[in-house]
Amino acid sequence: MRYKIAILVLLNSLLLGSCASKKITDASYLVSSKENTIAAPKMNVFVPRNSKAKQLPVLIFVHGGYWNSGRKGTYDLLGRNFARKGVVTVIPDYTLSPNTDYDGMARQIAAVIQWTKDSISKYKGNPNAVFVTGHSAGGHLGALAVMNPKYGIDPKSIAGIILNDAAGLDMKYYLEENPPTTEYNYITTWTNSPARWQDASPIYFLDKNTPPFLIYVGDKTYASIKTTNKRFIDALHPFQPEVKAIPINKKHVPMVTQYFYPWSDRLDEVIDFMNSNLK
Repeated sequence: MRYKIAILVLLNSLLLGSCASKKITDASYLVSSKENTIAAPKMNVFVPRNSKAKQLPVLIFVHGGYWNSGRKGTYDLLGRNFARKGVVTVIPDYTLSPNTDYDGMARQIAAVIQWTKDSISKYKGNPNAVFVTGHSAGGHLGALAVMNPKYGIDPKSIAGIILNDAAGLDMKYYLEENPPTTEYNYITTWTNSPARWQDASPIYFLDKNTPPFLIYVGDKTYASIKTTNKRFIDALHPFQPEVKAIPINKKHVPMVTQYFYPWSDRLDEVIDFMNSNLK
């Protein structure tokens, strides 16, 4: 009986989430794809229904998956749960390794950010209240696209960055200790060039213009993720001394699946962070 009640509660929550939001499927964010044999990636946009606000905060979520796997459709519940709480949510696909490298991925995420700033007002989003978040590899790509100046995003135009068990924040340090191999397509993704590894690492682009950070790290996550987040936070402290990792008693994958449940405290924490950093 308890199992049946739990299923009914979950189904009811999902139905409420669907009714409370509208999903725009497979919207384009690239003018054209540089990959001649690969379809241009697209994005889903989740818009709150029945909101009386003329401009709503915006959250761009970048999925993870070792830079070589993952898809936007896995995260519909995350998009709907934020939308039902009044946040316009953008969830893109991006070209994966071995069909591109970190630079190609980051350029696409930068294109998502630029599209959002240019076009999100059509969906009641506030282009001056754009936040970027990502899990695992997605945290790396979201931060890199904002922070590395070559991607053309003014970091001061981004209201905040939320890292969820982010990987790859200091790839130079990681790859010097663990040289890339063909496993997970790492040589394709990162190359064998230490200069490229540094170019790929958000930690080397921290400065006074870096957006505010909210950082979650799983207590049971991979050691490499704990290390990269500690190094990143230590380097961030001269500019944002109050930031510290928020520990969550979860493994790596449950760090993102917790957002699939509308009662997750993390939803409200992220929205509180957004509200406190609205421009």
